[in-house]
Amino acid sequence: MNVLHLSAECYPVAKAGGLGDVVGALPKYQKQEGVQASVVMPFYNRKFTQEHHLINVFSSSSHLGQRVFDYEILKEEKDVLGFELYLVKIPSLLDREEIYCYPDEIEQFVAYQIAVVDWLVKANVEVDLVHCHDHHAGLVPFLMQHSSRFNSLKDIPTVLTIHNGQYQGWLGWDKFYYLPDADTSKTGLLDWGGCINSLAAAVKCCWAYTTVSPSYLAELKHQANGLEFLFELEQQKGIGILNGIDPAVWNPAKDKMIAKTYTASSVVQGKAFNKAEICRAFGLDETKPLFTFIGRLVLEKGADKLADAIRDSLKAFDGQISVLVLGSGEKYIEQQLVDLKEEFKDYNVYIGYNEELSHQIYAAADFILMPSRVEPCGLNQLYALKYGTVAIVRATGGLKDSIIDIDDTGGYGIRFDNCEVSDIVKAIERAIYLYQDNKKLTQIRKSMMSLDFSWNKSAQQYIHLYSSLTLQHGTI
Repeated sequence: MNVLHLSAECYPVAKAGGLGDVVGALPKYQKQEGVQASVVMPFYNRKFTQEHHLINVFSSSSHLGQRVFDYEILKEEKDVLGFELYLVKIPSLLDREEIYCYPDEIEQFVAYQIAVVDWLVKANVEVDLVHCHDHHAGLVPFLMQHSSRFNSLKDIPTVLTIHNGQYQGWLGWDKFYYLPDADTSKTGLLDWGGCINSLAAAVKCCWAYTTVSPSYLAELKHQANGLEFLFELEQQKGIGILNGIDPAVWNPAKDKMIAKTYTASSVVQGKAFNKAEICRAFGLDETKPLFTFIGRLVLEKGADKLADAIRDSLKAFDGQISVLVLGSGEKYIEQQLVDLKEEFKDYNVYIGYNEELSHQIYAAADFILMPSRVEPCGLNQLYALKYGTVAIVRATGGLKDSIIDIDDTGGYGIRFDNCEVSDIVKAIERAIYLYQDNKKLTQIRKSMMSLDFSWNKSAQQYIHLYSSLTLQHGTI
């Protein structure tokens, strides 16, 4: 079975969040199960593309409305990621350094999608199923089914994975002419809320859609940034599959980014060594429990509550804890967290994205805070488990599916119900009590590190879904 994954991100080529981690791992594990899985993503002028040899496998041109654009399909020659990687390069659109936030982002991703399906048709690429990730590839199922130019693709099954339903790829109807030879009688498939909604179009047109956790599948019917009714209507096509993590990347026994490697049997000594290194680097006291937050500083992650929760905790538990934050996002949240440094010696913050530092903090920290309002799956808590770091999470989405509270049978984490400062502070208090019980904490660390949240099971679930679609429609 030949499967193409379409995504704006893929680690280590380009990553802004969990989407990149998923697309960088899932195809590799699918290949281990016998599926010919490949990734097709936009070209970015970044370290990976500069350091690896890319060969041109196809060149052509297409239209974005009246604009003619040339494109190249480049392939990474040696399959260093464990699967075939293709990059769509379009001069002046997809040849830049950053992934997002350009003023012509709409044009970038629409052109990317058009170029992909144009390549599939013109090069007669053999593909049994197209797997679209988030709204950046959300127009592809519509184009495959309802554009006369790509009519030869209409019987190929499509799967959509929703990594985050809050972002939907909205276009004004004045951009409809961007879509080549689209059937005007099918415009209702594109519409939601009076505009072209790429994610809604994908949900309507795909053969099946998945969410990155079972709980998030249910939550979308109640909290989906305006698409709640659509998910009610299309629920028969949905399935929740919990993300995994790649132990080749996230493994404290082999991680070259951390100061000292360790296993479950050596977790106490290993974490102590890494904690000492991080605390020395950031001027913190290694004898105190180290709490951390790693991630985007945005409302969705509950980051607007962080400064007050940290301040209240440092005051309430004076001299008992240390806190280190790594992240970037909303400027006012960044400033709140930077300002805290002037108030407390047991606190520090690194504003920015730093992959190596994130590994080091997972290895060093005792607890990770995840007060998310919305968390479709969450990967940070899975990384934390692997590194023996206790996750303190709001019970939502994939956090609820993957973290069992320490007061419940077999529990290894701390859960709370509301994204409120008081709830976070209370959860931190519970963590302090756990930290003071060395025997219990060590048992929990060893237990959590033995849990299997690798991609093997999830990859098999995706393959089962693919098979049900391809066999049903006789495409293999």
